[in-house]
Amino acid sequence: MNILVLMKAVADSEATIKPAADGKSVALEGISWVIGPYDEYAIEEALQQRDASGSGEVVAVSFGGDDVPKVLRNALAMGADRAVHVKGTVSFDPLATARVLAAAVKGMNYDLILCGKQAIDHDHHAVGVMVAELLDIPSVSVVTKIERAGDKLKIEREVEGGVEIVETAMPCLLTCNKGLNEPRYASLKGIMAAKKKPMDEVAAESVASQVEVLSIQSRPPRQGGEIVGTGVEAVPALVKKLREEAKVI
Repeated sequence: MNILVLMKAVADSEATIKPAADGKSVALEGISWVIGPYDEYAIEEALQQRDASGSGEVVAVSFGGDDVPKVLRNALAMGADRAVHVKGTVSFDPLATARVLAAAVKGMNYDLILCGKQAIDHDHHAVGVMVAELLDIPSVSVVTKIERAGDKLKIEREVEGGVEIVETAMPCLLTCNKGLNEPRYASLKGIMAAKKKPMDEVAAESVASQVEVLSIQSRPPRQGGEIVGTGVEAVPALVKKLREEAKVI
């Protein structure tokens, strides 16, 4: 079973992100780059599906600049067989990103494409399903369980207030959600082996962005709280403020 994993290098969630001097981007100096957390579920699922089928390969694919190879090596250390760096500058436009990725993987041999349901930087929740549409293959999003039966997949996905069960033929694209599995840590053996695994670099197709960032601003500082009193005597004053000022009751 040949599986492609579309993954994104994102800033560590513990990093402090600040607007850059131009006011339209963020300052990324000194930032640590990691695999998108939801993409880790996609990588783990790809490894499990490959092993269960007894054959095939897992190929990690990522679009971006010079920070991507290190993150792809982490995917190789987890167990992916090879990697492809689609080198270029990522824009804020999810459709432009999807077009680049679709063009990069169009000629590859795959039975299944997996990716995280969203990246934690732009949070578009859109690139995966857009890639599927551009490749003209079925897609299912927010997947929490996958069962294979021949050339079809039985899938559980989260919906508001419950779980939806669907079936689709392969090839298809699935976006993975928390709960699908428990991503493994890269072992020392895996880290050493990753250094010898192939990583190809291809130039990203030139795609015009249709979305322009007008400004990026820091979140305004929180205002200090107000103590309206102590004990039960403070309750009437608090209720009055909630009703007349906050207007929440």
